[in-house]
Amino acid sequence: MVLPKKPLVGIIMGSSSDSKMMHQAAMILDEFGVKHEDQIVSAHRTPTRLSDYAKHAEREGFKVIIAGAGGSAHLPGMVASHTIIPVIGVPIMVYNDRGNSDRFKFSAFGGLDSLLSISEMPTGSPVVTVGVNKATNAGLYAIKILANESSELQKKLRTYKKEQHKSVLRESNEMQKIGLTRFASRKFKK
Repeated sequence: MVLPKKPLVGIIMGSSSDSKMMHQAAMILDEFGVKHEDQIVSAHRTPTRLSDYAKHAEREGFKVIIAGAGGSAHLPGMVASHTIIPVIGVPIMVYNDRGNSDRFKFSAFGGLDSLLSISEMPTGSPVVTVGVNKATNAGLYAIKILANESSELQKKLRTYKKEQHKSVLRESNEMQKIGLTRFASRKFKK
């Protein structure tokens, strides 16, 4: 399968603040040359839009939907209940970036609420779930699904895995040469 010019993946999120994490899925899909369509669809504030989106995704021939949501995180499960397209859920740690107070910057549960909400779907309505804020992994999983029908993506994935391997070896060699203390101070400068 040659990758088509039309989107194969839909990326949706419950609110604009989720874009802070969800752009990572778009970045990895772009790196692999996979077209995607990105939208904000709220399970709670726009329930009819959610239903319409699921129909739109099927009509457009999307192969995978990546859905990110924080808090109660109903978006991935709700969109999965409206379509037969595989859905990958990205639990997002809720951020409160309104106002100047740091008091409520993160959710009380640190994203665990979202993780459990997405991963504990009832039998018969599955959603694949990645880790909290791991939108890159959702993008990679979507690519793996698409690679079942694309030798081009299979080659790119093999190259990607080889580069990951080489990267770890490079960092290990650098750490051995300069020592852990200097390595860490270079790597994690604030």
